[in-house]
Amino acid sequence: METNPTYYGLPARVQLEELGENQLGIRKVIKSRIIRKDAEKIAQMARQIKSVNPALGLTLLCNRNICSKSLDLLREEEIEIRYMD
Repeated sequence: METNPTYYGLPARVQLEELGENQLGIRKVIKSRIIRKDAEKIAQMARQIKSVNPALGLTLLCNRNICSKSLDLLREEEIEIRYMD
C-alpha cells in the first residue's frame, strides 16, 4: 500500500501510515483542538484518497482534543478515529 501523500494528490506535509491490510491512517497531531474546519479538511483528504483507491479504509490518528461536531462529521464520512494518547 502506498503511504506517499503525493500518490493520492495530497500535499507532501500530510502524514500517512499503513495500519493494516487496506487500512490507511492520517496522522494529525496538533497542540490545539481539532475543530470542524480541520475536520472538513481531513474529510476532503479522505475523499481524495478514496478517489484513487476506493477499497481503503481510513483512520484519523490524533490526540483527544477534538470537538464533538468534528467527531460527528468524521463518522458521517466513515473515518475511524484512533487516539494516540
